[in-house]
Amino acid sequence: MDKADLRKPTTALEPRQGAQAIRRALAVLRILAAGREDGVPLAEVVRTTGLTRPTVHRIVHVLIEEGIVERNARSGRYAIGNQVPELALARPRPSRLLIAANPSLLRASTEVGDTLFLTMRTGNDTLCVDRRIGVYPIQVLSIEVGARRPLGVSSAGIAILAAMPAQEARKIVAANEKRFEAYKTDTATVLGEITAARRLGYGLREIGLIQGTKSISTWIKTPDGQPAAAMTVSAVRTRLGPRREQEVAEILLRETKVIEQAIR
Repeated sequence: MDKADLRKPTTALEPRQGAQAIRRALAVLRILAAGREDGVPLAEVVRTTGLTRPTVHRIVHVLIEEGIVERNARSGRYAIGNQVPELALARPRPSRLLIAANPSLLRASTEVGDTLFLTMRTGNDTLCVDRRIGVYPIQVLSIEVGARRPLGVSSAGIAILAAMPAQEARKIVAANEKRFEAYKTDTATVLGEITAARRLGYGLREIGLIQGTKSISTWIKTPDGQPAAAMTVSAVRTRLGPRREQEVAEILLRETKVIEQAIR
């Protein structure tokens, strides 16, 4: 065997190894993004990604050198660095979905009176991209714009998963299993909620992210049929009894159809 033959196996592996390194770095970034300004301890990144501590430490160290991640000297936690929003400025124009959703969010918020959220799927996570506060005296401000959650821990995530093919949804749930612990849920509960959402035609969390609240979400599909986002109403439980739950769900379903038509 000549020298060229000896190099072939290594060359063939390089693209896959490079892709794996990128995916690992992105997995770390998504976990850090969920921690927002407070940051995330290294041990939590290790636990939720399933990577070894030396691997996570090496990835974080490189990202710090590149200005993508920062370490809080006092808390020792890691967070997204200042360079990330600077990179985001390269795309200042709102997405087509955000533009299309704006009138529907306004109409639904006025009609319902409770807090409305628009949540988009990003990888195995959901990202809150818009929030409208209603006129009812008690508003549920469970998450802020920019908040990231694993798919499956909110009614928005349940709705998005329910609109996917079953096999794809199960794969994402399995990938997020370790992250569910922080939100006091588990795989069996999430899969049960996905099944219920498919039956109802919308996502429902009887107990929201805040105790004493309830959330309803409807999915939004892109022209290729993929669920890309969800519209959510969150309210105190007494505001969403069986009759009003159906009324609110119908409003959300109406507006999500309007959004889907607008982005076609």
